[in-house]
Amino acid sequence: MSGPDPLRLLPLLTLGAFAAGSAMRMLDPILPLLAAHFGVPVAGLAGVIAGFALGYGGGQVLVGPLADRLGKLRVLAVALFCFGVLLMAAPLMPDLVSFVALRVLLGLAAGAVFPVALAWVGDQVDYARRQGVIGRLLRGMVFSQLLAGPFAGLLGGAAGWQAVFLSLGAMASAIALMLGRAMGREAWRSPPPRPGRSLGLVDMARVLALPRGRWLMGLTFLNGFALFGGAFPYVGSLLVEEHGLTTAAAGLVVAAFAAGSFTYTGIAQRLVRHFGEVRLARLGAGLVAAGLAAMALGPPWWGVALLQAAFGLAFFMFHGTMQTQSTEVLPEARGAAVSLFVLALFLGQTVGAVAMGAVLAAGGYAAVFWAAAGILATVAALAGQVKR
Repeated sequence: MSGPDPLRLLPLLTLGAFAAGSAMRMLDPILPLLAAHFGVPVAGLAGVIAGFALGYGGGQVLVGPLADRLGKLRVLAVALFCFGVLLMAAPLMPDLVSFVALRVLLGLAAGAVFPVALAWVGDQVDYARRQGVIGRLLRGMVFSQLLAGPFAGLLGGAAGWQAVFLSLGAMASAIALMLGRAMGREAWRSPPPRPGRSLGLVDMARVLALPRGRWLMGLTFLNGFALFGGAFPYVGSLLVEEHGLTTAAAGLVVAAFAAGSFTYTGIAQRLVRHFGEVRLARLGAGLVAAGLAAMALGPPWWGVALLQAAFGLAFFMFHGTMQTQSTEVLPEARGAAVSLFVLALFLGQTVGAVAMGAVLAAGGYAAVFWAAAGILATVAALAGQVKR
């Protein structure tokens, strides 16, 4: 494989993933500040949250094929720079409508960072070593989930929400410029890898035409449905409403997930060598299913904290395996395949949020965790059929 050494560029790509991932969680502690600024209740900011997800998930239809045609590093570096500029423009938005529109654009730009980096690693690293390298790339996303909220809360409380956007925007822009320089002039001057190919849904349709592609995206949809649309978002509110924790304490318990995730990033390659892909995916999904069943039984808050750490490791044991396989399902259109993987996850999350919300209303938190456990047990049983 040719091109810049992925291990040389990996630190910058990881930093880029950290910057883009931070935008997902940076609003959590500063929503009251934004609500006061725009003169609306916190509930009135739903569009601000949904707008980012809409841009990030929906934009995958464009991002993957564009990266395949124009070059993955080019698209990533430009998107990351635009992301930084858009963040710094946030304090200039005159009203809530324009701010929501900006969040959609931010989601679109952020969605061209980690998924495209994932696809580029797939181009550069042989499959046997790929999951280990992707595990290192994941550290940026893991740390963003762990640090973005506390950082935004501290800086926003001291200097206002505008300072949060300006600081993250300056960091993202600087990383993009460093990446552009590290790529070298040849990476910018060379002809597009796939000139003349049309953009759109063609390559994604080619992925779905493959039995392996349909199976992989189906499992990914179930993953998003059960976990991101169902079980995981309700852990914090469970701790507050049924265990009496403060929101700050609940946030710390939920953050234990990142500790388990970080453990995975350091041992991903060893896990693959020891278990093999199929057994690792099945084991991870099975452990998550068991943990969700334990959540349904009502453990004390410290038990929830231990389960969160276990979830962080077990989740990536199967999700990381499927994520790596998405880089190989259609090598000649790797960007489109990875983007379709992300799109399937977001679609699952969207549908799951509606369905699991109904389950919560009808049966409470225990019903949600039992339902999610059943779905993950199904994923564990079926994961062996998604093979390289």
